[in-house]
Amino acid sequence: MTDLAIDLQGVGKTYRYFALENIRLQVPAGTIMGLIGPNGAGKSTTIRILMGLIHQERGEVRVLGHRMPAEQVAAKWDIGFASEDMRLYDSLTLAWHMNFIASIYPKWDAAYAQLLLKRFGLHAEQKIKGLSHGQRVKAVLLLILARRPKLLVLDEPTTGLDPVARHEVLRELTDVMADEDRSILFSSHNTQDVEQISDRITFIDRGRIIDSMDKEAYMDRWRRLRLEIPAGIEVPALPGVIGIKRSGRLAVAIANEFAPDLANAYETSGARVHAVENMTLEEIFVANVEHSREEVNS
Repeated sequence: MTDLAIDLQGVGKTYRYFALENIRLQVPAGTIMGLIGPNGAGKSTTIRILMGLIHQERGEVRVLGHRMPAEQVAAKWDIGFASEDMRLYDSLTLAWHMNFIASIYPKWDAAYAQLLLKRFGLHAEQKIKGLSHGQRVKAVLLLILARRPKLLVLDEPTTGLDPVARHEVLRELTDVMADEDRSILFSSHNTQDVEQISDRITFIDRGRIIDSMDKEAYMDRWRRLRLEIPAGIEVPALPGVIGIKRSGRLAVAIANEFAPDLANAYETSGARVHAVENMTLEEIFVANVEHSREEVNS
């Protein structure tokens, strides 16, 4: 069995107006997992539990083989964690922060840190208060990456970045994976980021995992079929189709288990298939969330 960087089994946490329910999430070592969900879906709560920042009320959490939160001290030596609300010392320089981190973590790679300074366009002697939002995000990422952690856990790492800064950050995360022993879990509501660099995806909504699997295999399952349905024809409910929306004679069917004979089945029922289209990850995510909510409310 593939070693797991992260293994959550039946994890739950209840608040007054929100509950994380029966979270099962596995991140194999050497993979990039994108955790996608709308705001308030439970992404940050899940990440804070696996980091030991809050404690689950139910279920088991293992990170790099360590039970969380009981063994979080041992685990965190090899975890690089960043979130939106992390702060650096405004009055001090980036160099001071680099020296401070290097004094704590024996795996600090000074040569790699210098390389990241150049790649990110940062100056070590500049004070943090003089950095833009994008530069601060890249500074935090530098401090994490230069430690050479086995696991990166990033909560919304590209929020608020301009397109160039986003490209630089995503490129560096991809380069990190040249070492197949390293793993990344990053949360985002930006499906383009996830589609660009991840090899596995997990959808979360309203405190529940909707889907989690290999990205390419998952996206290959989904199709959009554009139909024309003559008057008086009622198309049957077909296996693998999660929804169909009609507007007069035209209709759009969404399939989450597409098979080549699906189009033939619609033709046989009397409908005309004008197009069978691939879907973007964003379109899949929206369709999946809507379908999941309909099932819960039905």
